[in-house]
Amino acid sequence: MNLGVLTVQKNRIAFVSMLLIVVGGIVAYQRMGRLEDPEFTIKEALVITPYPGASAEDVAREVTNPIEIAVQQLGQLERVESESSRGRSVVSVVIKDEFDKHSIPQVWDELRRKIADAQPQLPPGARGQSMVIDDFGDVYGIFLAITGEGYSQQELRRYAEFLRRELLLATDVKKVDLFSEQQELVYLELSRHRLAQLGLNEEEIYAQLQARNVVADGGRVQVGDEHLALDPKGGFNSADEMLELVIGSDRSGRQLILRDVATIERADRDPPRRILKYDGQQAIGLGISTVQGGNVVTMGQAVRAKLNELKRNQPIGIEIEEINFQPEAVTAATSDFIFNLIKAVSIVVIVLMFAMGLKTGLIIGMVLFLTIMATFLVMFLDGDILMERISLGALIIALCMLTDNAIIIIEGIKVGIEAGREKMEVVREAVFYNQWPLFGATAIAVIAFAAIGLSNDSTGEYCNSLFWVIFISLTLSWISAITLTPLLSSMFFSPKAPAAAGETDKSDPYGGPIFTAYRNLLALSLRWRGLVMVLSVVAFIASLWGFGYVKQSFFPPATRPQFMVDVFLPAGTHIRETESTAAAIEAYIQEQPGVSNVTTFVGGGGLRFMLVYSPERENRAYVQFLVDVSDPNDISQLILDIQKELDERFPNANAVAKKFLLGPGAGGRVQARFQGPDPAVLRRLADRAVRAIEDDGNAIGVRHDWREREKVIRPDLFELQARRNGITRVEVARALESGFEGRPVGFFREPGADRGLFPQETRLLPIVARPPLAERNDVDALRSMQIWSPVAGRMIPLSQVVSSVDVGWEDPVVMRRDRFPTITVHADPRSGLPSELFGRIRADVEKIKLPAGYSFEWGGEYEDSSNARAALAKSLPAALALMVLIVVCLFNSIRTTLVIWLIAPLAIIGVTVGLLLTGMPFGFMALLGVLSLGGEQIKNSIVVLSKVFQEIQRGADPYRALLSGSVAKLRPVMMVAITTVLGMIPLTQDPFFASMAVAIMFGLSFACVLTLIVAPVLFAIFYGIHEPAPVKKKRK
Repeated sequence: MNLGVLTVQKNRIAFVSMLLIVVGGIVAYQRMGRLEDPEFTIKEALVITPYPGASAEDVAREVTNPIEIAVQQLGQLERVESESSRGRSVVSVVIKDEFDKHSIPQVWDELRRKIADAQPQLPPGARGQSMVIDDFGDVYGIFLAITGEGYSQQELRRYAEFLRRELLLATDVKKVDLFSEQQELVYLELSRHRLAQLGLNEEEIYAQLQARNVVADGGRVQVGDEHLALDPKGGFNSADEMLELVIGSDRSGRQLILRDVATIERADRDPPRRILKYDGQQAIGLGISTVQGGNVVTMGQAVRAKLNELKRNQPIGIEIEEINFQPEAVTAATSDFIFNLIKAVSIVVIVLMFAMGLKTGLIIGMVLFLTIMATFLVMFLDGDILMERISLGALIIALCMLTDNAIIIIEGIKVGIEAGREKMEVVREAVFYNQWPLFGATAIAVIAFAAIGLSNDSTGEYCNSLFWVIFISLTLSWISAITLTPLLSSMFFSPKAPAAAGETDKSDPYGGPIFTAYRNLLALSLRWRGLVMVLSVVAFIASLWGFGYVKQSFFPPATRPQFMVDVFLPAGTHIRETESTAAAIEAYIQEQPGVSNVTTFVGGGGLRFMLVYSPERENRAYVQFLVDVSDPNDISQLILDIQKELDERFPNANAVAKKFLLGPGAGGRVQARFQGPDPAVLRRLADRAVRAIEDDGNAIGVRHDWREREKVIRPDLFELQARRNGITRVEVARALESGFEGRPVGFFREPGADRGLFPQETRLLPIVARPPLAERNDVDALRSMQIWSPVAGRMIPLSQVVSSVDVGWEDPVVMRRDRFPTITVHADPRSGLPSELFGRIRADVEKIKLPAGYSFEWGGEYEDSSNARAALAKSLPAALALMVLIVVCLFNSIRTTLVIWLIAPLAIIGVTVGLLLTGMPFGFMALLGVLSLGGEQIKNSIVVLSKVFQEIQRGADPYRALLSGSVAKLRPVMMVAITTVLGMIPLTQDPFFASMAVAIMFGLSFACVLTLIVAPVLFAIFYGIHEPAPVKKKRK
């Protein structure tokens, strides 16, 4: 069955199908899900376990280690990492790449069971406290900041909770989370000196408070035929009522109430754990995420509509600012894509009109449009492919390849019909001879991208839609080439009128000057075939040598109108000091020209508002600024100015100003990891690496993740005296906590209020006991602090049970990787690419001598790039084997297969020239461009050599067949190259696809020479084809 003939015969069905494709494509385009970045499964969960009072080393040994052992029992585990800090364990569980978004929830369920089983092995203070967080990778595409000058944090929080409740009802909204909301506490300020004077036991006071403020079940009682609940009252209706609690009597017998020894204050936690500021005003963040497969643009419109609806009730002075509004970025990206798509289609059609005629250009333009619409429709029906950065770029890449099949089919039909042959016969012949070679060539072009489609690593998943969009579009292009193209060609083309008397017969379609020049050049090349092959090999070797001078990178920086500044202060810095430093830096940044807004995160990073943003974990000595600018082109200079100012003005701060990345990666772009048993040795190794990197002079943000050692005050318990007074280490620790920062001693249950415009939710406010400011603000209070002695029945001086107070040093964090202590040195380049910095410092760092039992490895961009390429290489052999098999099946010839595959690597010549001329780095996307270029080169070779075999089968002399077959495919090969190169021009302006576009443009341009000159020459060498000797004329 010939599909071309069938389509022409059943043209009404074809026309209706074309109409349905157009309508369906338009509807699919409007309804398709949209995101800024591809949906990406972060295969990592956190296990967080509090262990109050324990040092980082104690946490690592007693809590982190048992949890890591439990986690390592997971068969799906890739690696386990941990961060143990004072009073807290955070274990990161990273799952193997082969588990996708459909299977990962089952893995997290199994993880929870493992963690639950490990709880009995934890110490009493941590047992049963572990939390598994598996959704910290959610992306909050809309990140708002709620500010209000003159409003308290609790008033802002109440309004934020109201917004959360309303916005959860908006279309495509999955989650709405608050960020950096300050927890309100009830501070019970007890004078410990006053307690000592009255002989009161503070623990008894706390017990009475808790007993009055809990829900208690009074059971039920039968009254007649009813069974009624007993609900005793008597709880506190307000925090101030707690002051009326009777706590005992003094020595004279006078009844004492809590008011006699304490005051009550409702206030925010002090010191806070995190602080969010927007343009200098303290704020509460509101993060909104999209449902899986949802349309972030639709969600953004729904959120904006809901906020506008609620604005009439918004309190005066409260403002809702936008830290990140992804729907706008997606809308802009989609608009740019449509514009670039129109430009690319226009370029292709116009070039074809000039080169092949008006009718040819219109036919291919129509087929191209229908193929794109059909691609939208299939993407929409699939459901898993959304419109985002990768898929949009893939459509433009595919666009430049979609014309290949149609050009080859239309070339054969146009030549046949204009020569006066019967249309149906021409269609039958053009489709019959080309459908399977084109099918194999298209399959090879698709399989060239299969390595990324089959890669399971993070980079492969990020770029996965690239393969599927190209697979869909190129498959549809082959179908349209053998169905719609013959139909439209038979309608548009008609036989040419015969030449009039005295005019030159122009019936030979390949008799023009360009074809003649190419025929002569090919004949010359065949005659000097040895020289051609020598020049090709020399050029190939030169390109490999030149490739060593090409810059290397992984993924390029983003062009969003925002950049970030990370500031690391010395470990142990109080968060209020960090806040003060942040305010000074923020004031400087806001003064810079072009800066529109500054968002400040103190004490840790923000919510994950974009996929490639990895927030810093909680660290009171850390600040991050998100700087919004009016013009993205100003960012590079702003980064240089800000970095220079911070280095000079804040020498104690380790600052890094940098752009966002367009790809996976976290931490410094250059990382060096040391593993070994002794923390002191690891610190020495890390210090040597830090000095080696700093000596380069072009590195910033050089640091390691164990931070500086912190001071710790250690009161030494006098065991004998403590036992005599019935005091243990626990009582001493509680007394110290109560005497300074404050100790949670219970909860105040505040019922909610459903009435009013902004209802108050029911809350449990922690009651924190602490002394008045005068008693807790000076560390010398340790000398006069009082502690309750159950043996003496009164308060006694703490100095009676504490022999001395020492000041020591401790590691603020202990980092481990697969249960081995691991210290990681981070650095970023001040200017240039990370690969350039890595190349300069690599030898010096690797010279560091490692003691026995210690190991070293590179991380950061180098590791990410290596892992991505390794994952690509893992699936590449299968793809290459399949491509080879297809070529063998097409020609049933080993020699022809060798000819085609020996030519393919030579395309690297053009890639090297292009990257060197443009200065583009060779990154992961350029690597994908090289793979696709190989597929396109093989496709062109198949097209040319299949025509040569057709000529031979028709009885032509092999030499003449080689010439005529190559000449016949000159125009299709050249048109494919020209349309692809020109169609790729819009992508050169996109930093994510620019290096790929350059690789394809220059590589394919040189591939034309390979296809049209070197391939026929190598074919002639393999098959021993020579120019026939001229026939000598006999003398008369």
